[in-house]
Amino acid sequence: MLQHMSSIVWLLIHTVEEMGDRVARGRFPFRLSIFFEQTERTGVGSIPLVSLVSFFIGLTMALLTGYQLQTFGQERLVPALVGIAFTRELGPLMTGIMVAARIGAAYTAELGTMTVSEEVEAIEAMGIGPLRFLVSPRVLAVFLLLPCLVVISDVTAMTGAALISRWAFDIPFRSFFDIALENVLIRDIIAGTVKSFLFGLIIGLVSCYKGLSVRGGAAGVGDATTSSVVTSITTVIGFDTLCNIVIVALFDK
Repeated sequence: MLQHMSSIVWLLIHTVEEMGDRVARGRFPFRLSIFFEQTERTGVGSIPLVSLVSFFIGLTMALLTGYQLQTFGQERLVPALVGIAFTRELGPLMTGIMVAARIGAAYTAELGTMTVSEEVEAIEAMGIGPLRFLVSPRVLAVFLLLPCLVVISDVTAMTGAALISRWAFDIPFRSFFDIALENVLIRDIIAGTVKSFLFGLIIGLVSCYKGLSVRGGAAGVGDATTSSVVTSITTVIGFDTLCNIVIVALFDK
């Protein structure tokens, strides 16, 4: 585990070095066409999945918690509960898991196939830095687009929760969003944003590292893809826990 962690850190360092060397010579570190292609795959392509899953999770969460709170006559707490939970925790976490499963697996399979077929070595032989050419646009796309997907996740989850709250607990839409906005604090938004950037960096680095370290032909690509998804999701959950511990220790006392 420590060996893999150190390799991922060095992958980030060498990628930044290759990009910095390119910029120092007055050139852009990678082709913008490749970067925009990856942002479209990561961002636009993930919107339907993220929206659908978040909508139903928000709906289910509001329904189940609302019925429990209704026993004590506190169903009006549902908007605040859903708003804080998704803004601070569930939005970044669920989006990170979905992007790791969808985009992380695709990146690993692509780079793994290129590694097995020696395309990466050919790129290096032509004098092109493979890390800045292959890794940097992918990692940067996930890093920048995951926070945008988190915003979409929060909005769709709140919409689903508002719909079910209007039907089951007679909470008007306007009142639902007013209560949610009154209870969501700036630190909750900042915490969710910081998590989303961190999760995007983790997913991009892990998936690219797994793809570039493939061994064993087609079977190795399959194993690396599976390992990439499992490692990314596990790491995202682990860092989410660490972030929550730090946030609670610093701000929630």
